[in-house]
Amino acid sequence: MHERALKVLEFTKIKEQLIGHASSSLGRDKIKELVPSTDFEEVVRLQAETDEASTVIRIKGNVPLSGVHDIRAHIKRSVIGGVLSAHELVQIASTIHASRQMKRFIEELAEERTELPILMEQVAQIIPLTNLEHEIKHAIDESGEVLDSASDLLRSLRQQLRANESRIRERLESMIRSSNAAKMLSDAIVTIRNDRFVIPVKQEYRGHYGGIIHDQSSSGQTLFIEPQVIVQLNNQLQDIRVKEQLEIERILTELSAKTAEFESELKVIVDVLANLDFIFAKAKYGKKIKASMPMMNDEGRIALYKARHPLIPIDEVVANDIMLGKDYTTIVITGPNTGGKTVTLKTLGLCSLMAQAGLQVPAQDGSELAVFDAVYADIGDEQSIEQSLSTFSSHMVNIVDILNRVDFNSLVLFDELGAGTDPQEGAALAISILDEVHKRGARVIATTHYPELKAYGYNREGVLNASVEFDVESLSPTYKLLLGVPGRSNAFEISKRLGLNERVIESARSHVSEDTNQIDKMIASLEASKRQAEREQQEARDFLKQAEKLHRDLQKQMMEFYDQKDSMLEKAAEQASDIVDEAKQEAEKVIRDLRKMRTEKHAEIKEHELIDAKKRLEQAAPEIKKSSKLINKQGKKHTFMPGDEVKVLTFDQRGTLVDRVSDNEWQVQIGILKMKVKEKDMEYLSTPKQVETKPMAIVQGRDTLVKMELDLRGERYEDALMKVEKYIDDALLSNYPRVSIIHGKGTGALRQGVQEYLKNHRSVKKIRFGEAGEGGTGVTIVEFK
Repeated sequence: MHERALKVLEFTKIKEQLIGHASSSLGRDKIKELVPSTDFEEVVRLQAETDEASTVIRIKGNVPLSGVHDIRAHIKRSVIGGVLSAHELVQIASTIHASRQMKRFIEELAEERTELPILMEQVAQIIPLTNLEHEIKHAIDESGEVLDSASDLLRSLRQQLRANESRIRERLESMIRSSNAAKMLSDAIVTIRNDRFVIPVKQEYRGHYGGIIHDQSSSGQTLFIEPQVIVQLNNQLQDIRVKEQLEIERILTELSAKTAEFESELKVIVDVLANLDFIFAKAKYGKKIKASMPMMNDEGRIALYKARHPLIPIDEVVANDIMLGKDYTTIVITGPNTGGKTVTLKTLGLCSLMAQAGLQVPAQDGSELAVFDAVYADIGDEQSIEQSLSTFSSHMVNIVDILNRVDFNSLVLFDELGAGTDPQEGAALAISILDEVHKRGARVIATTHYPELKAYGYNREGVLNASVEFDVESLSPTYKLLLGVPGRSNAFEISKRLGLNERVIESARSHVSEDTNQIDKMIASLEASKRQAEREQQEARDFLKQAEKLHRDLQKQMMEFYDQKDSMLEKAAEQASDIVDEAKQEAEKVIRDLRKMRTEKHAEIKEHELIDAKKRLEQAAPEIKKSSKLINKQGKKHTFMPGDEVKVLTFDQRGTLVDRVSDNEWQVQIGILKMKVKEKDMEYLSTPKQVETKPMAIVQGRDTLVKMELDLRGERYEDALMKVEKYIDDALLSNYPRVSIIHGKGTGALRQGVQEYLKNHRSVKKIRFGEAGEGGTGVTIVEFK
């Protein structure tokens, strides 16, 4: 990637912001080395890994990456036989623990059916060194102190240390509590000098205690003396301390050797954690700037929706749509200074660099960017006093370098192309340079002040004019990019708003050619039309969203209604069944009582009379009507036939049977729709009368069945009416009782023409618009006499 482009587009500042989201020095080091990739497959993979990390951040909010350290130097020292310090071993244990936590975290997420193939591939490389971690933590605490539990010998030595220190303090404290101590000691305290216990004695009483002088005060009036009576105890204490230190050294050496045994596993852990820290830093940064993952291509297409410059605060930056590389490969942006032209260039260039580095871009979902071999930028004033280069010369040096390198897979950004020299010559140079770069197939955006370049986009294929909007009322730029609209001069309008005399302005207008005035008026009209179109487009989007929401709500309510209906029917059937069972039980009880009476009282009740009584009781029980869907109005079961009119109960819609699909399933025509419906979900309505002379539904002279609907969408008016006339004749020959004509909604002209024709047709009995399930006003239902 071109170094100068990275500098002028401020990619380094993006990396500085990104570093703030890394959790360890490992991640920060990888960010410092970050450069955009030019390999398409690699960029796609980088974007995919960032997207996976963004998914994790969205679900969990954060990741367990604390406690990660750069232990590569520690590993290297342990391998060559060096003894690691307790603090270094603690960092190794902490890093091992962090790797285990991260591995478990990602695997648990994956088990929750979250697709994380790249992150899973990363953590799969981690080998949990649990034993090494536990051995280190068993021997050393988090502050780097070797614990008593590290070995039995160390515990014993420290117990001896504490016992000896206690005896020494007791001896010294008895000395400072004696009757003479108050006048001989500067202070009644026990202190330590050179790791030995001493007491502060006044200069004149130095010989009273004997022993060894270890230190004196700055004034020389106080001596810190180790009394003779505790010299031997202090010597014993020092011996134990030496043994303690030797044991600590042995423990650290042993742990260092064990660390060296896992050199390769620890290096893998470090590499994986560095990658994960880097990946999640990208995701966190993307969340901060409200970025999204762009779709990447290798065909030079750019489509950024509501793109923002990532280095400008979100509440200040103006979002713009930037399209390039599909219908046109060059954009020429004109407009006033401070209008946002340069920001537009930098937004596109920086978004391209970010995407190729695997970063998400500050734009709406669905944005698309290309992977370029190089991004070139000539932006800013590069005047160099040391090299005796003017502004024009410095720009030209850079442009020459670009022209020597650019090819079809390059993105080129020119800011104020041709500026800094004679306007006429500068405009000619700008046109020539644009021609050269455009000819090579590169993607180009150039900004300019020259009016000659406004016509550039009209004279060349694949070139588009654009401008940045300026609000004359507020005398300020809106920073909004207008694609397809060239910039115009606002000098006269601004001067008028600022109070310049109208006569002076009119005089100035007279010095401008009529062609220029006409062009400015045309551009102003284009700007107004574009603003209106954008407003209407936004309104249409809002209406579409509302309609989609209403549609979803209606679908949901409909499903809930049918679920509730089915539930209520099942409940009613269960209740009815319970009533029947109770009635039968009661009947059985009555029969038993009657038989008992006959047996006991010898009542004259005959068996056949009991049977008749039981039959009457059964008939008196409530009848559960299992289904009336297949019964006609006369109460007889109807055998369905093609052409029958039925009511589809699940949709509460009328339809016509087309053909049997299986033993209990039919294809039903409901308006313009055909669907499979089971017989149990249909109710018979009627059978259309058949004309005896034409029993077949085959049109004479044809060998295909006439469809029950005619689709006119996309047809020209005259052709559509001819098709309607022929179709009505075919439908009448096929003896159809009704047909559907699909004309769509559109402007209404086709619908009106079709309905006028049908109203005047002698065989048409009635026409109506389709119902909600039949297509609404986009369909006309025709019924024949």
